[in-house]
Amino acid sequence: MMLKKKYDFDQVINRKNTNSLKYDFVLERGKPEDILPMWIADMDFMIPDEIVDALHERVNQGIFGYTETKDRYFEAVRYWLKKRHGWIVEKDWLVKSPGVVFALAMGVRAFTEPGDGVLIQQPVYQVFDKVVRENDRVVIDNTLVLLEDGKYHMDLEDFERKAVQHHVKLFLLCNPHNPGGIVWSHEELEKLGDICIRRDIIIISDEIHEDFVYNGKHQVFANLNDGLKERTVTCTAPSKTFNLAGLQTSNIFIPNSSLREKFCKQMRAVGYDHLNTLGLVACEAGYRYGEDWLEQLLEYLKGNISYVREYLEKKISRIKLIEPDATYLLWLDFRELGISEEERIDLLENKAGIWLNSGLKFGKSAEGFERINIACPRSVLKEALSRLERAVNTL
Repeated sequence: MMLKKKYDFDQVINRKNTNSLKYDFVLERGKPEDILPMWIADMDFMIPDEIVDALHERVNQGIFGYTETKDRYFEAVRYWLKKRHGWIVEKDWLVKSPGVVFALAMGVRAFTEPGDGVLIQQPVYQVFDKVVRENDRVVIDNTLVLLEDGKYHMDLEDFERKAVQHHVKLFLLCNPHNPGGIVWSHEELEKLGDICIRRDIIIISDEIHEDFVYNGKHQVFANLNDGLKERTVTCTAPSKTFNLAGLQTSNIFIPNSSLREKFCKQMRAVGYDHLNTLGLVACEAGYRYGEDWLEQLLEYLKGNISYVREYLEKKISRIKLIEPDATYLLWLDFRELGISEEERIDLLENKAGIWLNSGLKFGKSAEGFERINIACPRSVLKEALSRLERAVNTL
């Protein structure tokens, strides 16, 4: 019997001088030269060998013309979604996009008009706000509620009230939630879905973090019932799962043919037709052969989460971890330090020398929070927390 490879996620890989946005643009973004970047959502791990091998094979052919996909590609994507998430998709639902963010923007343009309100739930991935505002739509915020149990919950009464008040046609759902690390419960999503059906709201569900779940089970929103299937655009991608963001490939599923045509019309309008050749190769290889790598990675990330939890409890107890069910992006509550936004940024960047994502990027309700990327070797994580501890001790 062939033994499975044991991947070494403790290996520190030098990513500098590779035009890495994470490492090579520190000065351009106004940060100290020796800062430790823990902000942007890509991982510091080598991708699965099978993806590397597939890419080498394609590169060795030496020609990179216009590329499309045949049945093998869709079969790999369908296999993954069925096995990992119990969702059976049809080939004609699939629209390939260079990224989920691009798809969010296309959806906003396809399903709303300038001046329309679009519902989002802050604190949420900052691009949700951006794609609404930059397309001359109006952000309607159904702010999430952080309860005493340390979990975010939806205020569904507020959701429906604002949907009616602002004649909302479109809702952007983050599922699982970034930055809160939430796996939404089946019950909560069902209640949300009932409102969307009752108020005739289209949903774009960003499910890019669906493969990073530690507690509970990811629920594909469109798979709740037929009514939601017909009004939901589901955004998936291998980019977070296998660390392929630079290869610009995502798979968008739109069962409703009318919505799909409106979406595709917007893509045609911006002149986008063909995806990155190597991105298509990497996506298929990842979904065919990358599951063992992912399972090992999930165990490693669980260890990193445990390390952060224990470190904060024992050594920096005034910083609280919002316990994550999903993603490799941890949400930290700094409010007990009692310092201003400017003082916290100075503490992190100049005293601690670590670069996190300020909570305010995710909405006004997140002031006093920071997002940290823990998809890195544990030695790097230990160094970041040690720097943070020393800086907090100076207060």
